[in-house]
Amino acid sequence: MDNRLLLIILDGVPWRNWRRLFGNLEGWVKSGDARVWKHRAVLPSISASCYASIHTGVAPAEHGCTGNANVFRLNHPDIFSQVRLAGGVTGAVAHSFWSEFFNRTPFDLVRDIEYDEPDSPTINHGRFHTMTGYGHTNQMTPCDVDLFATLTSLCQRFGLNYGMLHTCTLDSMGHRFRHDCAEMNHACFTMDEMLAPFIRRWREVGYEVIVTADHGQDDLGHHGGRCELQQDAALYYFGPAEGPPEDTVIDQLQLAPTILSRLGAPIPRTMRGGVFLH
Repeated sequence: MDNRLLLIILDGVPWRNWRRLFGNLEGWVKSGDARVWKHRAVLPSISASCYASIHTGVAPAEHGCTGNANVFRLNHPDIFSQVRLAGGVTGAVAHSFWSEFFNRTPFDLVRDIEYDEPDSPTINHGRFHTMTGYGHTNQMTPCDVDLFATLTSLCQRFGLNYGMLHTCTLDSMGHRFRHDCAEMNHACFTMDEMLAPFIRRWREVGYEVIVTADHGQDDLGHHGGRCELQQDAALYYFGPAEGPPEDTVIDQLQLAPTILSRLGAPIPRTMRGGVFLH
């Protein structure tokens, strides 16, 4: 496998925050170096259910993860497993739910916090965090620039074909401070500023990059249900592929088959969403 792609998931960022507060990303859209579309989450629009759907390409009613309290090793083919079938190398820097969904469960803090398993049929190189103790007044999220640097290190050390990164910082800030406030504005500004240099770096070494969220949040910092604020996020694409018209709404179930298509990996029959990058 020669193609390379990184998926960056900033948890819990609604469409309007992306388009208003991420100046670097929007600057690249304005210059023509990136494309952006609206990306609509599955239902329920809750984190774990969305993580599972993003990588399996099937809805929660089918894969069975109905929320954050229902995390288990998924049975459907996923992006990691299909990239491995095609001979690619995979890596993940993310919340421990991702390791449980796509590698093994239960999550063992010592065994699974960091692993390098070249023969794994799913995730070869994992760097995970648990956010143990998370609550309204105790955010427990790692520094995002550290996560971006860790993914970059995995790319350099192991030649990842597919790498994904997930951070809960903005989701946690939204739950804590809600939206339309100075704290949330600053958090989005800081994330955009931290992420931008790494996008340049990843593109310079040949990675296509997708930046998006798993779901949005409403004015009260809530998600899980059905409304545009809870479901809709932005999806930014950096790369050579052609995409649909700018007013197209990307269904979350389209992400997995599209990523596999870009990487040249087989798309399983269970992934029925249409490929949107060609």
